[in-house]
Amino acid sequence: MGNREVGKTDNIWLALEIGNTRLHWALFIGAKLDCTWDTEYLPELFIQQLAQSHTLADIPPEISFPAPCPLTIASVVPSQTALWQTYPHVRVITLEQIPLKNIYPTLGIDRALALWGAGKTWGFPMLVIDAGTALTFTAADANHCLLGGAILPGLGLQFATLGQKTGQLPLIETESLASLPPRFALNTQEAIQSGVIYTLLAGIKDFIEAWWQLYPEGKIAIKGGDRTLLFNYLQVLYPAIASRLTVEPNLTFWGIAALKSHVW
Repeated sequence: MGNREVGKTDNIWLALEIGNTRLHWALFIGAKLDCTWDTEYLPELFIQQLAQSHTLADIPPEISFPAPCPLTIASVVPSQTALWQTYPHVRVITLEQIPLKNIYPTLGIDRALALWGAGKTWGFPMLVIDAGTALTFTAADANHCLLGGAILPGLGLQFATLGQKTGQLPLIETESLASLPPRFALNTQEAIQSGVIYTLLAGIKDFIEAWWQLYPEGKIAIKGGDRTLLFNYLQVLYPAIASRLTVEPNLTFWGIAALKSHVW
């Protein structure tokens, strides 16, 4: 993206989603999402240096701005959250701050924020599918009341489990899955692909159809690292379903922004 300066009078702030494996960043100018990027976890020393710096030049996309700007954090990794407490002007979102009704104490903050962001952007009732390390379904009705959801291993995790926990089965990389495999395969690699992919898609279809039985006009948004791959598969197998899905990778950040304007 290259270096660029953000003006001194701009209302700029950073959002950080601390995931299970990576850091997900967003730069906002006021309520406008300017850009997003991902990094690996950062060492504590680097975080301390960043807190004292006037630039994010060492973190893509190389944006520099005056003074350490406000940072809002949503985290599912408490040990990582603790490291970022040294950053000035930091605010850590808690589950109690999200204006969804019927939230249970162990609901992931990322799931709650994504649902809130999707619902505030496109309206409730809303079902969010997160195609990440875990594949999750999270839903709320027209009154912003959490209906609940489900969690299962995501695409990559299912492949990794078969590759690591068995003696003879190969490890499948999701990068090699541009097109649907044959359903009835004649080699081991494609047999694994077929078993995981078609059952996963059938499960997604089943949840979506159950959702529309409850709320025929209910909306659905899909996010997560495997969102595009799964959406493309759904377009091939179930085009009528795919046509009603909204693909949006930044739902958690939309949730943070909506929460910021609603609560703070």
